[in-house]
Amino acid sequence: LKPVSRRSLGTIAGRHQAEAYDKKFRLWDHMLAMIYAQLAGAGSLRQLQAAWNANSHHHYHLGTGPLARATLADANSRRQPQAFADVFKMLSADADRALRREGAEMVRLIDSTPVPLGDAFACRVSNGRIKGAKLHLVYEPGTDRPCEIDVTPANVNDIDIGKRTVIVPGMTYVFDKAYLSYGWWSELHAAGAVFVTRQKDNARYETIRKRALTAEQKQGDGFAVIDDAEIKLIYRRNGHLDLPVRRIRVKREGGSRITLITNDFNRSAAEIAKLYKTRWQIELLFRWIKQHLNLKTFLGRSENAVKIQLYAAMIAYLLLRLAARASRSKHAALRFAELVGATLFIRKSMARIDKPPDVNPSNPRPRNLSNQMEMSYA
Repeated sequence: LKPVSRRSLGTIAGRHQAEAYDKKFRLWDHMLAMIYAQLAGAGSLRQLQAAWNANSHHHYHLGTGPLARATLADANSRRQPQAFADVFKMLSADADRALRREGAEMVRLIDSTPVPLGDAFACRVSNGRIKGAKLHLVYEPGTDRPCEIDVTPANVNDIDIGKRTVIVPGMTYVFDKAYLSYGWWSELHAAGAVFVTRQKDNARYETIRKRALTAEQKQGDGFAVIDDAEIKLIYRRNGHLDLPVRRIRVKREGGSRITLITNDFNRSAAEIAKLYKTRWQIELLFRWIKQHLNLKTFLGRSENAVKIQLYAAMIAYLLLRLAARASRSKHAALRFAELVGATLFIRKSMARIDKPPDVNPSNPRPRNLSNQMEMSYA
């Protein structure tokens, strides 16, 4: 929890009046309880209350106190979720400096994942496939860092949230067909950013010229480039999009073919195809957080409670990444998360999280050293 600035947290609480209803149960107390629920896998308010209060002798180190189930339920239903979203933004900015690797490519992946909710949730909405909410994410694979996050009903279109993405000049954005918007693509191009996406089957275009491909440019890791051409996209019956783009057709190992669209004229066709292949990393991230964080059982049924728990899950993920980097852990992400969850209230350094304590409690260290004289009274 050291990366969380208490002073910044106070500023965030004041900005959103997050402590207007209950000044005793502060934003800090609420955030600690929700992060603990994620790392410990608490599936209900009763379980969370019992496990948290069983370690009350450690609470003074955290600057908090006992947890009341009713108090947490009220906070989940009334406290502004945007306060947790701002905590995530603060940690993500710190993680950008801590996790960035020298020479890492400036690439961001954009995607969303559904979060199914049961019949008891009044906030659940159907999009034709699932009933629930949707978690939107902008992710940097080079640093394993979620940059932006949003939680919406399941029927909100991905492109509506994609348009809110902060555009960074020189950045390469990779996304799928759900983010089709020629106007937004033009904004990315005008801002000096690069995009790589898939072409829809019914897209209309006009071929300008074919680009020559060498034997090296045709072959990639698990795919082969079929052709590379410069095209103009037709967005009206007789109009063209005033944006130069390339169309690259790729055949994958299984035999399926995909068509990519990009405004990048510098990289080779194989490099563009490889960039789109990195989009699989955000799918792996979604799978990891759903399997190893608490996104299946929710501690409240209101829209507020669902959003707070999803934001808390991503805060917990960032804290795990920062802790693993600070301790230079050699464990895989899954193993490290399991070790943290098993030792949450055990006082040991993160670097020795997988080691037993130096002193055996059943055989305590002697009070006097062997080479030291003992004092006695006559």
